[in-house]
Amino acid sequence: MTQRNENEMPMSYSNRFNLADARRVVAAAEEEATRHGWPMVIAVVDSGGHLVLQQRLDGAQLGSIHVARQKAETAVLFRRPTRVFEDAIAQGGLHLRLLGMNNLVPLDGGIPLIRDGAVVGAIGVSGMRSDQDALVAQAGADKLIAAEP
Repeated sequence: MTQRNENEMPMSYSNRFNLADARRVVAAAEEEATRHGWPMVIAVVDSGGHLVLQQRLDGAQLGSIHVARQKAETAVLFRRPTRVFEDAIAQGGLHLRLLGMNNLVPLDGGIPLIRDGAVVGAIGVSGMRSDQDALVAQAGADKLIAAEP
């Protein structure tokens, strides 16, 4: 995903995303998690934040089921990776106000899915350290980009 300048207009939402897309994204994320031996939960939501597909790999902790979905929802609702919120919390100060919001999870591992410059959904991954979750989520997001015509 390319970095955006804070002064740019926010990306729009698009509904150009379907179950076949979600399956490709999840398969790529699962492959990355399996390659590392990480038991994880992978969730994919559409541009409205509605669950399209969720998969719990063997051995993944039950608590990650909800967290993976929350990461995906956060990434799509705010049209940015959840790492932005994790980094802001780490800075402290006024950024700690984010902890009062009940519609975001400030943990790395949620990434918007972009097609033709618009947010079509998001992937959220949970089960390991947040940086490892993000690595697996990025593998899934990259698969959607690679599948573009």
